[in-house]
Amino acid sequence: MKKVFPDAASALAGLIKDGMTIMSGGFGLCGIPETLILAIRESGAKNLTVISNNAGVDGIGLGVLLETRQIKKMISSYVGENKLFAQQFLAGELELEFNPQGTLAERIRAGGAGIPAFFTRTGYGTIIAEGKETRSFEGEHYVMERGLVADISLVHAWKADHEGNLVYRKTARNFNPMMATAGKVTIAEVENLVAPGEIDPDHIITPGIYVQRIVHTPNAVKHIEQRTTRPRASV
Repeated sequence: MKKVFPDAASALAGLIKDGMTIMSGGFGLCGIPETLILAIRESGAKNLTVISNNAGVDGIGLGVLLETRQIKKMISSYVGENKLFAQQFLAGELELEFNPQGTLAERIRAGGAGIPAFFTRTGYGTIIAEGKETRSFEGEHYVMERGLVADISLVHAWKADHEGNLVYRKTARNFNPMMATAGKVTIAEVENLVAPGEIDPDHIITPGIYVQRIVHTPNAVKHIEQRTTRPRASV
């Protein structure tokens, strides 16, 4: 099966539609599938539920889908860098299912592993647990969380071969590997595309069996979310 597509729009063709649930990998602006996100914007698909650690920043990443109001609901753990996100949520224009970060990661991992639900101590006794089943184990209280599965998972990888075997680089690895397993269809945008056999099997993080489509993005822009510098030492 041919997995490599010429561009993001063709990789989404026949898949994207209104009302879908989409996972979007990365952390902050690091390792986000920006090219695929822009293609979703151009598709015009709306009423989307997006599962992502955060919503990017204004004008970058998932922020562009908030600008066009294509997102109906976010399932996230951190929203503090996006003013538009806050405005839409406080105005009742955007639904938010808020998760502790570790719980979100485990919900995605569980979905990819075929685990429908699990119990965690995190969030017990807080608003996070409202409306959820709770149970006691060995004298400790736990709240039940459901595993997450998406119609489409969008991930960003540093390197891939034509079979879809993926390698991530440093912080860009955040959320991408687990989301790659939890999508009914996984699309990867990759910076370096090589022939099968050129990646050391011990270096493969996501096996190609999880990846259905690939887009080569050799000149991916590396945004810096918060630039922190110190004054140059005087000579």
